[in-house]
Amino acid sequence: MIMKKRNLEKTIYTDLSRDDDYTGYLQLDRLLDAQAPLSDPPHHDEMLFIIQHQVAELWIKLVIHEVGAAIEHLRKDALAPAVKNLARVRHVQAQLYNQWQVLDTLTPVEYSEFRQVFGKASGFQSAQYRILEFTLGNKNAALMAVYKHQPEWYARLQQALNSPSLYEEFLLHLKRRGMGIPQESIERDFSEMRGEDEAVIAVLKQIYENRAEYWSRYEMCEALMDIGNNFQFWRFHHMKTVERIIGHKRGSGGSSGVSFLKKALDVELFPDLVRVRTEL
Repeated sequence: MIMKKRNLEKTIYTDLSRDDDYTGYLQLDRLLDAQAPLSDPPHHDEMLFIIQHQVAELWIKLVIHEVGAAIEHLRKDALAPAVKNLARVRHVQAQLYNQWQVLDTLTPVEYSEFRQVFGKASGFQSAQYRILEFTLGNKNAALMAVYKHQPEWYARLQQALNSPSLYEEFLLHLKRRGMGIPQESIERDFSEMRGEDEAVIAVLKQIYENRAEYWSRYEMCEALMDIGNNFQFWRFHHMKTVERIIGHKRGSGGSSGVSFLKKALDVELFPDLVRVRTEL
């Protein structure tokens, strides 16, 4: 059998430098040098654990980037591009969710052989994850104490805590468009998590029952619901992965572990959008 050979095309660049090639553009020397297992001798599975969390942080960075862009579009009353940003977020969330399947291959015995090396470090301490939660409306000022030793992250978290969430920016848009959002529903302490608002629910009900008239706003409502649901799916798989690997041991960051993670499943990011379904 004759093997086919793909010849190098003459137009392919070979006179490259480290300043203009793929490695340089993506800064792969820095990126691929950031995996430094602490176990000695290095435990085979610690590399999986490190890469899993580093990749998650990169995806979360992109989600923050896209949600930030959606907020900017909402401030300009441009719903269509905001919905586009959130569509991309949904796909990134799918990547984050599916990653758990890789970590699920780590057995309890394997994990216990290197768990001690990262001390008090915990995903609970992820500043990016907390910024994302704050931006999506899950506000909790008490959590700021975890980041007081990181002034740059603390400042970003403080800004996210005190700014309108993605959902509140949508309500501000509806208010500007004369949709009947009362002033008291948007003049509030943004550092506090909002609960159900009957006046807002009435406006959402109007949008859902007249979706042909308010199609772009209806699309935004559904995009928000998708993101909220995906966030819960991610939390659930996280909790089950932790349960699978460490059972009901305490978390490395000092939490009660699985029971602590279960409590997060009761938190709805957009309670008005959940409640309006009951009212329809």
